[in-house]
Amino acid sequence: MSSLKHILVVGNGMVGHHFVEQLVQQQENAEKSSDYKITVLSAEPRLAYDRVHLSEYFSGKTADDLALTTQAQYDDWSVDVMTNARVVDINKSEQTVELASGETIAYDKLVLATGSYPFVPPIKGNDQEHCLVYRTIEDLEAIQASASVSKTGVVIGGGLLGLEAANALKQLGLETHVVEFAPQLMAVQVDQGGGNVLKDKIEELGVKVHTQKATTEITKSDKARYKLNFSDGTELDTDLILFSAGIRPHDELAKVADLEMGERGGIVINNQCLTSDENIYAIGECALWNNFIFGLVAPGYQMAKVTATHLLGGDEAFTGADMSTKLKLMGVDVGSIGDAHGKTPMSQSYTFENQPEGVYKKIVVSEDKTKLLGAVLVGDTSEYDTLLQYMLNGIDLPEAPESLILPSAGEKPALGADALPDSAIICSCHNVSKGDIVTAVEQGACDVNQIKQCTKASTGCGGCAALVKTVTDNELAARGVEVNTDLCEHFAYSRTELYHIIKAEKIKTFDELLARHGKGLGCEICKPTAGSILASVWNDYVLEDSHLPLQDTNDLFLANMQKDGTYSVVPRIPGGEITPEKLITIGEVAKKYNLYTKITGGQRIDLFGARVEQLPDIWAELIDAGLETGHAYGKSLRTVKSCVGSTWCRYGVQDSVSMALLVENRYKGLRSPHKIKMAVSGCTRECAEAQSKDIGVIATDKGWNLYVCGNGGMKPRHADLFATDLDDVTLIKYIDRILMFYVATADRLQRTSVWLENLEGGLDYLKQVVIDDHLGINQELESQMAHVVGTYQCEWKTTIENPEKLKRFKHYVNSDKSDDNIVFVNEREQIRPARNEEKIPVKTIETI
Repeated sequence: MSSLKHILVVGNGMVGHHFVEQLVQQQENAEKSSDYKITVLSAEPRLAYDRVHLSEYFSGKTADDLALTTQAQYDDWSVDVMTNARVVDINKSEQTVELASGETIAYDKLVLATGSYPFVPPIKGNDQEHCLVYRTIEDLEAIQASASVSKTGVVIGGGLLGLEAANALKQLGLETHVVEFAPQLMAVQVDQGGGNVLKDKIEELGVKVHTQKATTEITKSDKARYKLNFSDGTELDTDLILFSAGIRPHDELAKVADLEMGERGGIVINNQCLTSDENIYAIGECALWNNFIFGLVAPGYQMAKVTATHLLGGDEAFTGADMSTKLKLMGVDVGSIGDAHGKTPMSQSYTFENQPEGVYKKIVVSEDKTKLLGAVLVGDTSEYDTLLQYMLNGIDLPEAPESLILPSAGEKPALGADALPDSAIICSCHNVSKGDIVTAVEQGACDVNQIKQCTKASTGCGGCAALVKTVTDNELAARGVEVNTDLCEHFAYSRTELYHIIKAEKIKTFDELLARHGKGLGCEICKPTAGSILASVWNDYVLEDSHLPLQDTNDLFLANMQKDGTYSVVPRIPGGEITPEKLITIGEVAKKYNLYTKITGGQRIDLFGARVEQLPDIWAELIDAGLETGHAYGKSLRTVKSCVGSTWCRYGVQDSVSMALLVENRYKGLRSPHKIKMAVSGCTRECAEAQSKDIGVIATDKGWNLYVCGNGGMKPRHADLFATDLDDVTLIKYIDRILMFYVATADRLQRTSVWLENLEGGLDYLKQVVIDDHLGINQELESQMAHVVGTYQCEWKTTIENPEKLKRFKHYVNSDKSDDNIVFVNEREQIRPARNEEKIPVKTIETI
């Protein structure tokens, strides 16, 4: 008979699997071998899978893609595992468990990792056929089947899981509603202000949100399959109902075993995750620690590690967990840190809200404004990693704490990797500290992938990926190790290196580049990057067959796709100057095709609401009138804004319109790492706002002042003064050199503002390169720009003249019909996309 002690694990979810993983690894790393045998019982028909990314099942991932382990892995670990093995009883005195099949299994130590189940509110009618929950892969299969015979879906519950469920219904093509009892979405994680912004952003994506709604009954409907009746007398028709109103601990086994329970459920545990029985542990969402159930995976992982350590004689303790979280819900960035609601006595808060951009930020600080207690971020979570480290490590705040979230507060105080103590938790999912990463580097890990393998950092929710890379690169650099700047797994080069390879070897296609210098098939990172570089260097027609696989949707259709699936039409209006004839043509086209018409801040006229099949006809009329594409769809020059200058204005000292026309006509079509905007002002009154542009030109009585690398948007940056009192020829020469140097050296999707900030030597170095020819490349930069200028083409004109290319501008491959899901309503004498409630409802046909 075996002398091995038997550890029995009930539950093979993410936490249960992590416990097994921790126990196996800790046994391997122990100085002496342990005498434990492990058996895992899974009530589900499959082994552990990733519930955090469950919604990705509807965007193409399979059950195998979501799997966290395999039978072969467990065999390699000498771990026995049984699926479809539901435990129904625990006999503490005999130390056995009984399965639903009647089989009895003995244990020496028992670990309950039974997790939780979705709470279904006690609503009359909640048990009907298309009333579902969102928890397991089998649940997803049921949702998918129901969605295939449904048109409308409702999620009851507006918390984190509810919004994930809503995203699933949206991905399945249903008209989607979220019903929430509370006054706001995600009431646990974000405050009222953040909840309001989140609601607006989610509704912009086509999901209707109903807050402060209590469902009293689910009945049959004449307009759909079901009808939700609310306590306020209103109702909502739907075909599918998805309950996601919170979770409840799976603690039934603890009840039958008479383990200590919380008043409202949950298995009571101590700091070693032991229950009231010395041989039984509980971890994850079934466990109640200090009267608190943790609904995130990270605390469960910490419990799993503590339990494994305790079983092997260690003294680690579970003393609570940080519930901060950063996630993307339906494309909306949301971050919640610490005391997000400001419940700490005498705490104070700073709030920033940018309604046009849909951004909300709040920090909660201590009474003396020296410590960060919490934060809420909606729409932009770029400061999340920094704020989290301030809070977790008690780092003193800067003198002006608001500078951490206010874009207008100048440069944000830097919190580099060196400022973090070794105890700083970098990855909360796997409880990986900075010290763990440092140790991994010291033991030979030399890139982020190896750090992930050694520590599991960033392999959970992935929210810490940027910080993991920062800490890793910092530690490698400190040891004199060259930091890996590979573009992706297919190319062992940076974007800058690829640019020079393409140019030096005269490579004209992605396939040629991949064959010579890459591996594999390429990905969503390297394909568009290579496409951008090829366009910058050779200025080929972007819809050439060899370039087509590299383009995103906007470039494929030479138009910006809008929220309702229509496209915008943006003719170029250089310098904002336009003849009456061209203006009339734009108006006639807008009227003929019933397009929404908007004069933009960049001095263009944008036309919205064009169906894909209408684009060639619209552009044919515009081009016949002498208009050109405005490249609003590409990473290229967008506009050159100008005032009326000395021609009309009594303050103007130079002809700003003529200069703007010269600049825009010279650089139109230039493809670059990111979009570029320019402006020319006729005097220092700056009516064209040149100092907020990538290239800004301001007239003086002696010539032109040149400003570089500014931008507006979410994080405005004031442009830097580069040179003064330039004549026309020198001005253009400098702009040529700056733009081509930027195109040659910037990272993918890097704005000029960020490029300059990251350029070693900054503005002074850029002046040395451009003005002093420090690198001896100015002639080459000018030659490259001359090639771009000389090979310019209006991509729409080229497309219209090519019957083969016009074939792609059809909504359906096999039909000339339009998309009947595109519906407009009139507002302020123009069209706009219809909201869901404004569309004519289509009665669902019941299936038998």
